[in-house]
Amino acid sequence: QVRLVESGGGLVQPGGSLRLSCAASGFTISRYTMNWYRQAPGKERELVAAILSTGDSTNYADSVKGRFTISRDNVKNTVYLQMNSLKPEDTAVYYCNSLIWREYWGQGTQVTVSS
Repeated sequence: QVRLVESGGGLVQPGGSLRLSCAASGFTISRYTMNWYRQAPGKERELVAAILSTGDSTNYADSVKGRFTISRDNVKNTVYLQMNSLKPEDTAVYYCNSLIWREYWGQGTQVTVSS
């Protein structure tokens, strides 16, 4: 059974850092592209970062380039999103996602950037 479980969200001040984790089970993450999305109140869900299955290439939304880093630990079968220099506009629920034989989503983890 495929399962994605996010953790690591919380309240952080502007300029701070958080590291989100996505623990996967039921499939091997190294074989699939893994994505982080986010959804802010009243806004559509947007793709933040992706790590491809081939060669571990990464892609980022323009709004997070240079601040966020996606990575994965194939031994732990876990994907990470390191978020630095956080801004209030990064406040959102962050979701882990992968397309296997269908799209799978985690339950999300709340990130709030506020002073």
